[in-house]
Amino acid sequence: MKVYKDLYWSIISPKTLFRAWKVFQSDKRNKLDVAVFELDLERNIFGLYRDLKSEKYKHGPYKGFWIHDPKLRRIHKAIVRDRVLHHAIFSVLNAIFEPTFISDSYSCRIDKGTHKGMERVRDMLRSVSKNNTQPCYALKCDVRRFFDSMDHNILLAILYKRIKDEQVQRLLKEIVCSFSANNLTLFERRGVPIGNLTSQVFANIYMNEFDQFVKQALLVKNYARYTDDFVIVSDDRTYLETLLPLIQEFLKDKLRLELHPKKITIRKYHEGIDFLGYVIFPHHIKLRSKTKRKIPRKIRERIRLYKNGVITEASLRSSLASYLGVLSHANAYELSNDIKNKFWFWIKE
Repeated sequence: MKVYKDLYWSIISPKTLFRAWKVFQSDKRNKLDVAVFELDLERNIFGLYRDLKSEKYKHGPYKGFWIHDPKLRRIHKAIVRDRVLHHAIFSVLNAIFEPTFISDSYSCRIDKGTHKGMERVRDMLRSVSKNNTQPCYALKCDVRRFFDSMDHNILLAILYKRIKDEQVQRLLKEIVCSFSANNLTLFERRGVPIGNLTSQVFANIYMNEFDQFVKQALLVKNYARYTDDFVIVSDDRTYLETLLPLIQEFLKDKLRLELHPKKITIRKYHEGIDFLGYVIFPHHIKLRSKTKRKIPRKIRERIRLYKNGVITEASLRSSLASYLGVLSHANAYELSNDIKNKFWFWIKE
């Protein structure tokens, strides 16, 4: 296993921090806190650099708020200087750990995403069922309160296996331990904030332990994961039932995670396999009902922001194109046309 030393400068150098700022602010210039930070950008960036160089850096507080996406989620937002550092850390960690990830992990990775994940599971189902001529089943699970349940000590131990730079280790500990869900004790700290960019790479690093177990120990061929949501496809229902307790035991013992008991299903292919907002059938793909309801609501919200001058027309058009792209991967021709026809009507309301 390759290990990495002397990484600290590659994270904290002014060049890296200014590059991280450029990426961070690219779509946030209309945000007040970002604009204020930019007013005295050089002093702010070099101040962050000096704190990091002298190892006096301390992560700031979080601001919590709720969003519907579509279920209610608690988001925690760090201050701007911390978020710039998150981008710098992300760029280094992602380069180190990305090559270790399995190909069928689809969350927050270049050339992956929800569409690729859904299409890969569709291809698995077609292959295993021999184009719907043979029995085919899918075990679908997700982890209960995944981001709130990630154990800090386990996460840091995984990171430290490859990262042997003690300064970077201390910095990672500062970032990871800047947040804890449920006010647990110092000896039982869990959770990473959904709002942090670093949480995305931490999630993939954490669940990569599970991916490797599934592929290397259980020798599962047809497996795909997106964050804490995963599917295993097989022509044998009993085989899937046998896998389930092994999966639960590993998650509990090694990662201190548990599956959501109400979201464990084994379904036949022809019943429809629900994954990443789509329901996959042998001869067509439907949008999940929640997704159908969400897309018009989200477009109307973007239109409201456009009317209030918060976003540009180009940004609004980009959002519309993105949602139409989601629809293009399903049999949703009528819904797609309906949204396009109503788009300008909603703007003129």
